[in-house]
Amino acid sequence: MSENLSHIAVLTGDIIGSTQMTPEDLERAFDALSASAEVQAEWHGEDLHFTRQRGDGWQVRLARPELALRSALAFRAALRCEGKEFSTFMAVAEGPASPIPSGTTLNQLTEQPFVDSGRLLEVLKRYPNERRMGHLNISAVGATFALADHISQGWTPAQATAILLMLAPGKLPSHTDVARALGKSRQAVTKALEGAGFDAVWTALENIENEEAKDD
Repeated sequence: MSENLSHIAVLTGDIIGSTQMTPEDLERAFDALSASAEVQAEWHGEDLHFTRQRGDGWQVRLARPELALRSALAFRAALRCEGKEFSTFMAVAEGPASPIPSGTTLNQLTEQPFVDSGRLLEVLKRYPNERRMGHLNISAVGATFALADHISQGWTPAQATAILLMLAPGKLPSHTDVARALGKSRQAVTKALEGAGFDAVWTALENIENEEAKDD
């Protein structure tokens, strides 16, 4: 790989049901996604370059592709915190890409990961009742994305609020710490995380990220 290229992931999304949303709710959705991208910049070590596309579409560039599932789940949780009706398609593709020139938006980029992510998004949108989140990888990573998609589609706003605080890479915060941050009881947080299937999600995240770290 050229010195000027790095292996990245591109996540392309599309707000579900945007034509039935009020302009205010659509802005709430994009504000939630943009705020999540700002938080995740620390995870990836650089700006995600959150870019809005075609009214209800959006895209980010992930410098650490091994964190792609973690990022996708964080975006889903951030949206679901706004209400059960808030959701988005998300398609992920990986590959080599150049650094982003100053003043460039993701809408201007045509490297292969950007093209592949956009094409996968169109496939997901054709079969909305099957999957709403996917990875172009058809091996274990893609399978894990499909299962995580199924689990996370059922998150309630209360579950998403709790799980969002648990998704940062590194040491897990205690349920007590999360409860204190949310102004809730520890029992309520534990119930929410159990209902959201968090233990299984966390195991999947650790396995994927540790395996991809070996391959680097």
